[in-house]
Amino acid sequence: MKEKLLTALSCLPESLQSHVHPIISEPNFKGVINAENVDLLQLHSALETPELLLSLLPLAAAYSVAPISDFNVGAIARAGSGNLYFGANYEFTHQALFNSVHAEQAAINNAFSHHESAILDITVTDSPCGHCRQFMNELNCAPELSVNLKATGIKTLATLLPDSFGPIDLGIRESLLAAKPVNLTLQQPSESTLVQAALQAANDSYAPYSHCHAGIALKTTTGTVITGRYIENAAFNPSLSPLQSALINLNLAGFGLADITAMILVEKAETKMSHAQATQILVSEIGIENYQHVFAH
Repeated sequence: MKEKLLTALSCLPESLQSHVHPIISEPNFKGVINAENVDLLQLHSALETPELLLSLLPLAAAYSVAPISDFNVGAIARAGSGNLYFGANYEFTHQALFNSVHAEQAAINNAFSHHESAILDITVTDSPCGHCRQFMNELNCAPELSVNLKATGIKTLATLLPDSFGPIDLGIRESLLAAKPVNLTLQQPSESTLVQAALQAANDSYAPYSHCHAGIALKTTTGTVITGRYIENAAFNPSLSPLQSALINLNLAGFGLADITAMILVEKAETKMSHAQATQILVSEIGIENYQHVFAH
């Protein structure tokens, strides 16, 4: 991944390259540029915020995994904290297209995984599809959210998605990034670090419609633990599974599917839906042998 980022660096304006290089070269860089570094980049480049974000898009697109489409999309979510969160499209060879993750989803998932409470705008390499516009509409800040595009400039999400359907239409007042964590406990107590990480991810997940809170924790060959959280959507289909969330975060951390040594899915028991079957199918195709499904209540 470092090689891809360094290659993408050459696509940035020269005024940015030398200042971005030390940021992306950090060993723990995971597709996040903190607010302090954003301010420094603006100072050194003399670029306004929208232009700076557009200039950084090649770095986000470097995380793209697109073996089916060969179409690399990058997105950057600018949070209320001032931090920038990268996202890119992610596809699975030989798998149904509905398993694919869109760049905007990945960027929002990145911000959500870092417990941001608001997103100010999303900058994308190409105009967001209807699926992504609906996904963005789940955000608590959707009414004020802007989308920054090189081709057409800045537009509000309300302009891109008129007469929208969202959380408020289903009676949800605390939407994505504003909802409080739940307090699930394991049906069978476990001291496993991986199980506890998956449980925490489930508690932090967003599932106001099905109430099937779910989280995944996986371990890599280096012993690093990566988590993913379920993100539900009022239109149901654009929802992001805990496995998709975890694999996005795995990719941002610089790991690949072959680096996974163990995985745990924790989800709430006795709900009207379950992630178990869909997760099991994809996990089997990926080739993860050490996989467990654990219930909580």
